[in-house]
Amino acid sequence: MPALTPVPDQAPGPDAPSPSAGDRSPLRLHPLCARQIMSAPVVSVCPDTALRRAIVLMLDAEISGLPVIDAQGALVGMVTEGDLLRRVELGTEHRMSRWIAYLRSPGRLAEDYVHAHGRRVEAVMSSPVTTVTEDTPLKAIVETLIRARIKRVPVLRGHAVVGIVSRADVVRALGAALDADGTAGHRSDVEIRQDILAAFDQAVCIPKATIAVAVRHGTVELHGWIADERERGAVRAAVDGVPGVVALRDHLTWVEPITGTVLPGPDDARAEDSAAPHPATHPATHPATPADSAVRIGGASP
Repeated sequence: MPALTPVPDQAPGPDAPSPSAGDRSPLRLHPLCARQIMSAPVVSVCPDTALRRAIVLMLDAEISGLPVIDAQGALVGMVTEGDLLRRVELGTEHRMSRWIAYLRSPGRLAEDYVHAHGRRVEAVMSSPVTTVTEDTPLKAIVETLIRARIKRVPVLRGHAVVGIVSRADVVRALGAALDADGTAGHRSDVEIRQDILAAFDQAVCIPKATIAVAVRHGTVELHGWIADERERGAVRAAVDGVPGVVALRDHLTWVEPITGTVLPGPDDARAEDSAAPHPATHPATHPATPADSAVRIGGASP
C-alpha cells in the first residue's frame, strides 16, 4: 500500500501566548481544527472503479477530487481533476520527441502511457496522499495546502477516512469568521480604539508612531502621516477588521520622503474638492491634478 504523508497536529501548547486585544473574533479565540470544518460523509471510489463512473460522481457531487479506498478500507490514493487533464481522448496527452523518450526509462514511459490511456481509477490516481487528523489545526492544514500545492486533504480517524478539508471548506470558514465579526454586539469606543491599537502593534507594516486614533460613536478618525501610500491600505485593512467600527475618516497625510511632497488624506481631499469653485462658473479653471494640489515642504521640488 502506498505510504501516507500525515500532517502533524500542531495545537497550541499550555505556554502559548493568549490572543491579543486585536483577536477578539470567537473563531480567533478558539482556533479551528479539521473536525469543525471538514466535509462529511466522504464520496469515495475503489481502485478498480471505472474512470467514467468516477467522473460522474465528481460532477454529480460538485467536487473536484475523490479519495480512493481499497477493499480493506485503507486510503491508497486521490483522483482529482488535475489527474484527468492529460488524456488521449482529448488529444492532451503528454508528447515528447523521440530522443527525449529514448533518455527516459521504459518504466516511466509505461507510467505516462497508463495515465493517459487507463480506464480505471488506479491508472490515474495520485499517490502517496497527504493526510490530516480530526485534531489538526486549520493553520497547519492551510500551510499544507499551500506548500504541497493541493486543493484538498483527507481527514483520518485511525486508518479510516472520515472527512475532507478542501479549499472551499477553508473559504466557508472564512465567511463564518467574517459573519461573526459583523454580528458583534455593542462595543464601547474605548474597546474599539484598544483593538485598533493592538492591530497596529501586530502589523509591522503600519507606522503606528505617526498615527493618532480617535473613536466616537464607532466612527474612527485617523490623523498623522504615512511615508508610503500603500501603508494607507494596511491601515484601512486593520481598522476594518475590528468589530464595532461603523465608519472611517482618513485624514492621514502622505509625505513623500524623497521630494518632500505632501498630499492630504482622502477625506481632506474630498472636502477641498467640494469647497472649490465649480468649473461651470469659472470656465478658465482647469480640474485639479494631484501635482496641482500637492504642498511642498522644505523647499523641495518634485
